[in-house]
Amino acid sequence: MIDLAIKKTGLGKGLSALISDKAVVENLLSEEDKHDKIEHIAISLIEPKKDQPRQYFDDESLKDLATSIEKNGLIQPIILRKKGETYEIVAGERRWRAAKSINIKEIPAIVRDIDEEGAAKISLIENIQRENLNPIEEATAYRKLMEDYELKQDELGEAIGKSRVYISNSIRLLNLDERVVQFLYEGKLTAGHGKVLLGIEDKEDQYNAAVRIINLGLNVRETEAEVKEAKGRPKKKMFKAKKPYLQEIEDNLMSSLGTKVYLNPGRKKGKIEIEYYGDEDLERLIDLLTK
Repeated sequence: MIDLAIKKTGLGKGLSALISDKAVVENLLSEEDKHDKIEHIAISLIEPKKDQPRQYFDDESLKDLATSIEKNGLIQPIILRKKGETYEIVAGERRWRAAKSINIKEIPAIVRDIDEEGAAKISLIENIQRENLNPIEEATAYRKLMEDYELKQDELGEAIGKSRVYISNSIRLLNLDERVVQFLYEGKLTAGHGKVLLGIEDKEDQYNAAVRIINLGLNVRETEAEVKEAKGRPKKKMFKAKKPYLQEIEDNLMSSLGTKVYLNPGRKKGKIEIEYYGDEDLERLIDLLTK
């Protein structure tokens, strides 16, 4: 078994060497290793690893993978370890899920003699280096590596080829309101959106801003402008959640006018704010409103 020990005084030849040495990673994770015996294991005997970094699996992506497997077979075996009478997935859960969805009974696999600690490390490395993790899964994996191996951000960054700032910004996303974290987890917002939303201290304002960003389909630059403008409004009006029917009216106006529209209802009177960008855009809006 490969020694994946981490020195508390630094990375030494542990995680750093493992991640940076492509030959070692390929030896751990590639089906091209000629010394490994590929077995066909009953899918019913295989269980996913409970604490693996990837927790969200896109249904459409899995369907595409399942279609490919159905047509071409499973080219790359998954990596398993024996656990009692069953097997636990070390690497390749997406392939296992896709194969299971089309009722394949057996799946090609490489069974390795790996202990719990080794399996956890390999699973993290495989997901970080080879899989397109969503921002929250990535941040969670980084935090786990730092906690488990007592690493500083610059040490982890050096080990996986990322800057300290990148690691820091990634982990900071976990400080967002839990509902906003879920939006990033589901891919409704990007890491860039999350970084901008971190500039809003109030959690409820963060959430309301996130909902607005999703509803309007704002990109990161537009989100920056939205947050900057909101900070200039009175506190009580900053990203105040609207009633559903008002939000629908606002959305319809924005669709019709092709620009941002804000409905600010009051007790006795309200305001409609319409944004424009330059003289030509103003003329365009006047034409639309005076027809």
